[in-house]
Amino acid sequence: MTVYAAKPAFQKLLRPLAYRLADLGVSANAVTLSAMFLSVVLGAGLAINIVGGGRWVFFLLPAFLLIRMALNAIDGLIARERHQVSRLGAYLNELGDVVSDSALYLPFALLPYGWPAAMLVALSAAGELAGVLGQTNGGTRRYDGPLGKSDRALWLSVLALLLGFGVAPGVWLAVVLAVLCVLAALTIANRVQRGLGEAN
Repeated sequence: MTVYAAKPAFQKLLRPLAYRLADLGVSANAVTLSAMFLSVVLGAGLAINIVGGGRWVFFLLPAFLLIRMALNAIDGLIARERHQVSRLGAYLNELGDVVSDSALYLPFALLPYGWPAAMLVALSAAGELAGVLGQTNGGTRRYDGPLGKSDRALWLSVLALLLGFGVAPGVWLAVVLAVLCVLAALTIANRVQRGLGEAN
């Protein structure tokens, strides 16, 4: 069980907004690109703030990650239910997630003891690739956990709030990030194993 299991309920909540945006002429690809652009901007702000010794921007991350998840759900709804599914959209959706995750989570590596964040970003990207490869091997796109995109957002939001409230980064941060790296590696293994099983 992962946070991804709540996606259907989240989509149901956002469906009226998605339809309204589609009626206004907003395309699924425009929503995808907007989420990626905003992620890069916030990631840059987070990095600059960390280098400058600030902490306030950490409070923006949890709120934005929720907004980003909403945008990701909305672009899918518009694409599928308003007949905007396209090959370009598939590329933008997958690449946008990797770029956004990298932009938002790499700044944690600038913190003292935050170096495992760089490894987490690399493993997360590999996990998304493993999920996509399920389709190329005769199966479906795999979303297996234990550390999918939504789960990463949840745990990094908790870390951001702790840091924002003044908890000093220390060995605890490296340990938590290292545990997340292990979970990310298990996610890759699960997606490969179940993707192969599905194809067979």
